[in-house]
Amino acid sequence: MLMLMLAQTMEQEGVRDRQVLEMLLGEIAAGNQEALAQLYRRARTAVYGLALSYVKNAQDAQDLTQDTFVRVWDAAPQYRPQGSPMGWVLTIARNLSLMKLREGQRKGELEEEQWNAIPAQAPSISHEDRLLVQNALAALEEQERRIVVLHAVTGLKHREVAALLELPLATVLSKYHRGLRKLKLRLEGDGIR
Repeated sequence: MLMLMLAQTMEQEGVRDRQVLEMLLGEIAAGNQEALAQLYRRARTAVYGLALSYVKNAQDAQDLTQDTFVRVWDAAPQYRPQGSPMGWVLTIARNLSLMKLREGQRKGELEEEQWNAIPAQAPSISHEDRLLVQNALAALEEQERRIVVLHAVTGLKHREVAALLELPLATVLSKYHRGLRKLKLRLEGDGIR
């Protein structure tokens, strides 16, 4: 129920957010530093969460988050509003994360508190609901968690998540629905209805 409410809220906000993000990217392309600061405030949680899911190290993920926004600043003039502006930003984060991994940088297991911190900045849920979501997300497998977070927290469409993670759409849908079932069972097991 909680995830359904979160998904519905994100859907409604998604259209408005897309327009705002496209406007911000246009302003960034024109050299507006305040627009970059606003984009950072809106997208940092999603960028950090994606980077963390790849590099599995909080410090590296923070560095990659900063690098992503530097790259956005440099590449904004090349942005074309054909798809999702958040998807474009997350693709930059993903590519930088993969480059970091290819460089042979640190790989390790993601600690529970680091994964739990990903939805911590989501503005549309209360503190109590956020704690429930964090605990429930901890029960998911890594790829399920990544897909659920990208769809529910960032508002990306399933096809955008599939393109970003380079997975077949059917796999993303399957893992997303399996993850939701696990979340539902976990939340209902905690007495939440």
